[in-house]
Amino acid sequence: MSTITEAQVRTALAAVEDPEVRRPITEIGMVKSITISDSDDIAVEIYLTIAGCPMKSTLIERTDEALKGIDGVGQTTVTTDVMNDEQRRQFREAVRGSAEPVVPFAQADSTTRVFAVASGKGGVGKSSVTVNLAAALAKKGLAVGVLDADVYGHSVPHMMGSTEKPHQVDDMIMPPQSHGVSLISIGHFIDDNAPVVWRGPMLHRAIQQFLVDVFWGDLDVLLFDLPPGTGDIAISVAQLVPNAELLIVTTPQQAAAEVAERAGTISLQTRQRIFGVIENMSWMEMPDGSRMEVFGEGGGEAVSKRLTRLTGAEVPLLGQVPLDVQLRECGDTGTPIAIENPDSPAGKALNEIAGKLQIRRESLAGKSLNLGVAQKGDNLMG
Repeated sequence: MSTITEAQVRTALAAVEDPEVRRPITEIGMVKSITISDSDDIAVEIYLTIAGCPMKSTLIERTDEALKGIDGVGQTTVTTDVMNDEQRRQFREAVRGSAEPVVPFAQADSTTRVFAVASGKGGVGKSSVTVNLAAALAKKGLAVGVLDADVYGHSVPHMMGSTEKPHQVDDMIMPPQSHGVSLISIGHFIDDNAPVVWRGPMLHRAIQQFLVDVFWGDLDVLLFDLPPGTGDIAISVAQLVPNAELLIVTTPQQAAAEVAERAGTISLQTRQRIFGVIENMSWMEMPDGSRMEVFGEGGGEAVSKRLTRLTGAEVPLLGQVPLDVQLRECGDTGTPIAIENPDSPAGKALNEIAGKLQIRRESLAGKSLNLGVAQKGDNLMG
């Protein structure tokens, strides 16, 4: 006669979260069957949303670990089955609800901190800063997402070491994860590094779909990697997520600082807040302990002071990130230096900046910007 009850098993399984939606599998219809033998052997069959679910092995391991934690358990077996269309529809309603999809981060009750990482020009390390901040925040235990809004120059998947493709559950796009970060990029939907040749309305529709159709779950922080400058996408992000705060990335070079100010002054038109300025490539640490200021000095501080005057609100210099060969190498290998070598000069600087992003300011969600951007274009998933 078994001494273990089904209620005990379900209690154990309630601690198993689907890594994509961050909800217990018992709450979202993923437990198909539980069988307990007279000798207290337990067999559990769980549902996968699709046959090629990238989280299959993770779900099996977590479920088996939970079962093994039950007192007096014998052998444990975990198998899988695949949801049918109706079960997938129920799954979607369980995680998202039956209401019409909206931009979740623009809702008044959203608790997600949203940062748009911007720069006046390319080549200042904006994407590198974005992925390192995301990885550092995830390492601190936060639920983090990155939306690669740099449609023409997308690089986030490579820098995060992401090779998986998004998959679709009913009408939801499930984003891949890397280093504990959920991410989505146009690079996930094109083959062989093909160029993206789109006009403004298509760009707006792509960002809108990434926000509405992608299931991000309950994020603590969402980071946008914006393209350089103040074009269509920067305006679309401001319209779709008006509570997004700007992080301006520049280098010490005065010419770069002047251009970075333009990216910051877009806030005067969109009424977004500028959270702060990050100076990248600040100096190179030499073997003798001295610093070589390859790109000059003072650019970040100049941008900070200038934007403070222009906006009438304090725009702090959040930190200075030194030049570091490992920063480039880690980006090439897909493991951000903030987690690969957090004690390096660049790793320390990026982790310190990430710590400052946990401060939340008053939300601007729900306030109309009246920017009037068209919402046309094709659906990315076909």
